[in-house]
Amino acid sequence: MSLSRREFSRLGAMGMAAQMLPLGMAQGSERKVGYCVIGLGRIADHFMRGTKLTTGSQITGLVSGHRDKAERIAAEYGVPKSSIYSYEDMDRMRENKAIDAVYVALPNSMHAEYTIRSAKAGKHVLCEKPMSTTVSEAESMIAACKAAKVKLMIAYRLHYEPTTLRAIKLVQEGTVGQVQSIVSANGFNEKAGEWRLNKALSGGGPLLDVGIYCLNAMRYITREEPVKFAAYVSTIDHDGRFDSVEENTSWTMQFPSGILASCTTTYGAQMPGFYRVYGSKGWLQVDEFGYEGLRLRANYAVADRKRVELDEPNTERDPMQFKRQADHMTECILRDQTPKTPGEEGLRDMQYMQAIYKSASSTSAS
Repeated sequence: MSLSRREFSRLGAMGMAAQMLPLGMAQGSERKVGYCVIGLGRIADHFMRGTKLTTGSQITGLVSGHRDKAERIAAEYGVPKSSIYSYEDMDRMRENKAIDAVYVALPNSMHAEYTIRSAKAGKHVLCEKPMSTTVSEAESMIAACKAAKVKLMIAYRLHYEPTTLRAIKLVQEGTVGQVQSIVSANGFNEKAGEWRLNKALSGGGPLLDVGIYCLNAMRYITREEPVKFAAYVSTIDHDGRFDSVEENTSWTMQFPSGILASCTTTYGAQMPGFYRVYGSKGWLQVDEFGYEGLRLRANYAVADRKRVELDEPNTERDPMQFKRQADHMTECILRDQTPKTPGEEGLRDMQYMQAIYKSASSTSAS
């Protein structure tokens, strides 16, 4: 859009100028939101590569316990050495004006501490899921961010992904008719020695790690909140990997409309992620919860007993989902908007996972 200075001034007087500017220019042509990445593991790499694809976000700080690694990454992203922090001294980022927000990419049990510390340092927070390991931690994270008047967004990247958004739209429009039931699964064969198998770091087994994708998908597809749970956990492979966390979790949920959902997650087998929605007119399925390779398929009836078949592969490559996620957080910061996946979204999943574990515990006891 090309605007003369006079036209821009007129729009500004009407409170419209900022809305008509491209993302990242609402507060000046060079304005970018700076992110400090806390934890430099595998998922942090996806996020940082995603920011390279954006026009409004950049990496401006790093927090790591490994200075050599941090300096190598800092050189790649143009981060000055003075903006590299240890976990002990990261609170100094309060004085760093180049850092607007943080991306918390640590093991689950550390999310609460570093979210709260970042909020107290005056920084907005984009935190990986699961939001925390307990409901009380999630509540504390929300309270800290509200007290500091900073934004808290949970990294539910699929909420910003085109295949997922199209699936939600088709279901909500009634394409497959009245939804009756949904099935979903997600898991993989975890190797020994990974932090996910240490309950002190992970907070639990595959439910918190990859089962949360199934749980959250049931909620965004139905646009309802579950009201009843029945769950089971089991450990089949007694090879030392599952001394502190369970290997398998399966559960069912009932929604207020009567829709039933059945989900399974595991650390003991390769279980490609998917969900399939069964309705009165047909079915819809989305394959993969991963960073790329999503595919939407459907088969449903239309007028005159004709049927429609869809097969729509998504050709977007990693790290595009992380780019979209960063774009949304940046837009919320620049325009003072509430994220689509705020802390309250993460809290709800924590409450439901707690209910799943409670049901599984009572089932095992009986």
